[in-house]
Amino acid sequence: MGEYANVSDASAIGCVGRLLVATRGDRGAGEVLVTVRGSKETFLAWSDEPLPKGSKVLVVEVRGPRTVVVEPWKNFTASEVATEIS
Repeated sequence: MGEYANVSDASAIGCVGRLLVATRGDRGAGEVLVTVRGSKETFLAWSDEPLPKGSKVLVVEVRGPRTVVVEPWKNFTASEVATEIS
């Protein structure tokens, strides 16, 4: 069962979600709501810098069971994506 949970959690990487509870940077986790495989799931969310409740975030890493690392989400334009890739 533990392995299944890890595979499930890894599916959240690359998903955009919204913080239900603010993160406090290295001082504490928040909570993020993410749609994964068609259903809404919540995870503990850590970030480098504090992020306010309601922030749109990108899941970039799984830190442990039901625990992820998030970054602020930025809506990229097509030209910005091309610049980021090159």
